[in-house]
Amino acid sequence: MLFSQTFLAVLSIMGVPVTTQSYALSESNRTRQRFRHYAVALILITFLLIGILVSRIYIVAHLQAIAVMKQVAGQSIPRFIRNEATEAVTQRDLTIPTPDGDLRARLYLPAKHPNAPGLVVFHGVHHLGMNEPRLEAFAQAMAASGLNVLTPELPAIKDYRVSEASIHAIGESAKWFAQQRGKPVGVMGLSFSGGLALVAAANPVYASSMKFVFAVGSQGAMTRVASYYRTGNDPRPDGTTEILPAHEYGPLVLEYEHIEEFVPASDVKPIRNVLRAHLYEDNDAESSALKLLNARQTAEAKRLMDAASSSTRSLLLTSENKHAAEMQQLSPEAHLHDLTVPVFLLHGEADNIIPAAETLWMASQLRAEYLQAALVSPMLSHLDMNKEPSLIDQWQLIHFMAKVLRMAHQS
Repeated sequence: MLFSQTFLAVLSIMGVPVTTQSYALSESNRTRQRFRHYAVALILITFLLIGILVSRIYIVAHLQAIAVMKQVAGQSIPRFIRNEATEAVTQRDLTIPTPDGDLRARLYLPAKHPNAPGLVVFHGVHHLGMNEPRLEAFAQAMAASGLNVLTPELPAIKDYRVSEASIHAIGESAKWFAQQRGKPVGVMGLSFSGGLALVAAANPVYASSMKFVFAVGSQGAMTRVASYYRTGNDPRPDGTTEILPAHEYGPLVLEYEHIEEFVPASDVKPIRNVLRAHLYEDNDAESSALKLLNARQTAEAKRLMDAASSSTRSLLLTSENKHAAEMQQLSPEAHLHDLTVPVFLLHGEADNIIPAAETLWMASQLRAEYLQAALVSPMLSHLDMNKEPSLIDQWQLIHFMAKVLRMAHQS
């Protein structure tokens, strides 16, 4: 009824006769005139309907973005947004076969859209892997927007090792999920996994399986990040340098990964146990591990956990130089020229684990046709939401996430 009323109204505006009247024009002229009017009216109505459809897609994407942000922040979603932009989600665990062995994974399924487009989300450096609460909250929220979300577990990243093995695991997971869905899937990586996802996307073997890559709080150059851990200096593409003391977490990850370069061979195992417990934030295990150390080992452990000490910085520099070529292979910056998939980059302004300049560097180096959007937001730290953002900051992040969601939902 609404469509027919709109159609007649447009016809009337265009001067198309909608009642029976007598005309002086010849029958053929009247037919041609009617045809022209109807054709123009039909074109206008088509554009009107397309405009309404596009507007609805635009609005729904922004409502979904709000819902995602609310869920990730642990806040309640207003009812009208929940009714319009979310749905129930089920989940199940599975395994992904890869040439290097099976990977554990979890699949989040929207109840109303079993054949929805796919999104693979990779956890950051954390011992809980796919069970990390922030990852679970985000995967649940994205699935509630109507996406099939897969969260594979990366064994090396879970064990605080940023290595080439995770690049292959990321690529193989995306490839497997794309085969299951019958079309390319979106790929999202948190922290170091985001940078490794960009490296994987530069490989033609995996690129065809990826609809886009969304990197959150990720590295551009591993050597630059390692240097930041030693110095607290955060150089930017515009030539300026921000002084931002690094969080202890960053250098501890590097020390843990190459502990044999920081302590004598006889101390590797007991010191590694201390660092692992500290990184896992397991105070009881850390206390127990410390009690097993002798006086010299205790001094070594304390020194390593003080990244500001000159001796620790010297050891970090030596390790950084030794692994420079390896770090280059783990850096998106070395592979950006090979990227042929759309890219979204998001970073927290106050991130002191991987500084926000890394996103600025990548945004300045990516080819314009592949960079969809880049945002450095004060709403985020590393992967956590800040509590009191301004309205402008909220809108910028909502609009950014809406862009990601629109592309994710494209068939």
